[in-house]
Amino acid sequence: MTVPGAEVPVTVRTFAHRFSSTRRGARVARLLAEHRLTDWGVPRGSRAFDAAVLVIAELTSNAVLHGLVPGRDCALRLTWDTGAGVLRIEVSDTRPGRPARGEPAAECDRGRGLLLVEAVALRWGVRDRNGPGKTVWAECAAGGGRPDTGDAGK
Repeated sequence: MTVPGAEVPVTVRTFAHRFSSTRRGARVARLLAEHRLTDWGVPRGSRAFDAAVLVIAELTSNAVLHGLVPGRDCALRLTWDTGAGVLRIEVSDTRPGRPARGEPAAECDRGRGLLLVEAVALRWGVRDRNGPGKTVWAECAAGGGRPDTGDAGK
């Protein structure tokens, strides 16, 4: 029996989107994720928002540049546990193999994406997915209930 007026607070929010394995598809996934984050109350320009968008941009672009299998889509999934204050970002593609964080030469203008993810995420990793391919995931601090706005102490 349901008690009238007793509501269970939502502590986990999710968003999932499939996108084409193209640069345009990765851009659309990022823009939709930005919109979802603002809908969830993560303020644009906050530390939490900027870190999440950077990670989403890097992982989706890596998926379409390095995980491309012609005719196969990629997938983005966001899970925000408001109680724990953690946003989990997962990007799946259908190419087997694991990404490797490298040390690019100073004069090279590519190859720093996973270094950026490592710098702003709490942790990241790779796991096999159901079906062909892999899922690259990262977790970012997003504050509990009220995202970190970057204005601590004010």
